[in-house]
Amino acid sequence: MKAVILAAGYGTRLQRDVLADTTGRFADLAHVAKPLLPVGRCPLSSHWIHALTVSGSVDTIYVVTNALYLRAFEEWATNFTNLQILSDQTTSNDDRLGAVACLQLAVKHFNIEDHVIVIGGDTLFKEDFSLRKVKERFSDLQSKCEDSCLVLSYQCKDEETQKYGILEADTDLCVLCMKEKPLPSETKSRRACPCFYVFSKRSLPLLDTFLEEKKDAPITEKDAPGNFVSWLIPRKPVYIQEISGRFDVGNLPSYVECDLYFKEKLQDIESYMV
Repeated sequence: MKAVILAAGYGTRLQRDVLADTTGRFADLAHVAKPLLPVGRCPLSSHWIHALTVSGSVDTIYVVTNALYLRAFEEWATNFTNLQILSDQTTSNDDRLGAVACLQLAVKHFNIEDHVIVIGGDTLFKEDFSLRKVKERFSDLQSKCEDSCLVLSYQCKDEETQKYGILEADTDLCVLCMKEKPLPSETKSRRACPCFYVFSKRSLPLLDTFLEEKKDAPITEKDAPGNFVSWLIPRKPVYIQEISGRFDVGNLPSYVECDLYFKEKLQDIESYMV
C-alpha cells in the first residue's frame, strides 16, 4: 500500500490571518506551507510520516506540493528515507490544479498500481484514530470485495453540516451518498467526512474518468477531493471507519488551538495515530 499526502494548497486563509496579525507572535509562520507548520514538536506532516512508518501501513509515501513550496518540502524530506516529493508545477492559488488532479498526477508519475491512502496535508486526527485499525478494516473489506474503499467520519454539530461533506450510510456503514455542505434540515446525518481515504487499486483508473467528465467544469468541482468521493460512491462500495474528530488547520485560531493541544495535552506522541 502507498500513501499520498496532498500538500499543493496555498493556505490563503491562514496566510491572510498571519499577515494581518499585529502582535508579531506568528511572524515566523509567514509564507510557510500549512503541512509544514510546527505543530507541537515537529511539522504537521511529520506526524503523518512517523505514524505511517511506525504502523507499517505503507511502503512508500508520496507528497504532492507546488512549485512555490517545493524547495521547503525537499529540505524537510531529507529527514526521512521513505518519502518522495512531487511538484504540480503551479505557482499560485489562481492556477492550482486541484486536489483530485494532484492525486491523479501522483498516480501517473509514480506509476502507482496499489491501494492508496490519501491524506489531506492540513489534517490531523484525535487520539482514538489508528492507522493499524484502518488497515485492518480495509483488509477485511477487501477480503469480501476487492472494489471496496474506505473513508472516515465523525459526528459534527447541527450548525456545522454546511461546512463539510456529510455521509449518509446504512446499518453496515456502507455509504449511500455524500451531500456537500447541506443545511441541517436537508439530511438527518451528522457524519462529517474528512480528507482521509483508502482507495482500492481498482478505483484508481476512475480518477481519469472523473477528471475527463469534469474537464470543462470550474476548479471548485475538481479541487476538493470529496467531490471525487461523492462521484465514486454510486460506482464502487465505500465504507466508513468512525473516529471521534479531527484538527482542521484552516485559519490562525484553529492552528493555535491545534498547536496548543499538541504541546500541552497530547498523551503519547510516539503512538499517536499509529
